[in-house]
Amino acid sequence: LAYCVVQFIEKDSSLTPQVFDALLKFWPRTCSSKEVMFLGEVEEILDIIEPEQFKKIIDPLFRQLAKCVSSPHFQVAERALYFWNNEYILSLIEDTSAQVMPIMFPALYRISKEHWNQTIVALVYNVLKTFMEMNGKLFDELTSTYKMERQKERKREKDREDLWKRLEQLELNPPDANNPPRIFPNTPLTQFIQVR
Repeated sequence: LAYCVVQFIEKDSSLTPQVFDALLKFWPRTCSSKEVMFLGEVEEILDIIEPEQFKKIIDPLFRQLAKCVSSPHFQVAERALYFWNNEYILSLIEDTSAQVMPIMFPALYRISKEHWNQTIVALVYNVLKTFMEMNGKLFDELTSTYKMERQKERKREKDREDLWKRLEQLELNPPDANNPPRIFPNTPLTQFIQVR
């Protein structure tokens, strides 16, 4: 079937986006061996794709690849990262690095710090190094943006934890029954929490 799809696209390359949409629509979610098989089929298609058709599928393709690279199943992540070992695919990525890097960077950076499998971490470092060599300026921008986003995320998490602590404290020390708080329809809950 994969061979037929490749032959089909070779005959009429304008159908590439529709073929990719169908592949992504039926992408396996729970079976990692099928996911590895789908990645193999995608790579076969990318081997014969024309640059103009590649530009049309960048967004959905690399969003799916980012999910695959983030997979806790090491074979899925490894198979997705091997796309960067294919010279033709790498040349397509290099020509469109301004579109590809912002999609892939957050997943790659997170995995470089958190993935349990050291082989995957090493492959991710190779991909990040390739991105740095392709477009160093964009790489630096994406790095600083990612770090700022992570700081904001940590602050939101800390604020959420603080709010829960204050709510628990409020539950332990209920308000005075003789003087209950007045609640108005559009007043945020945080208005009633006293800072000590």
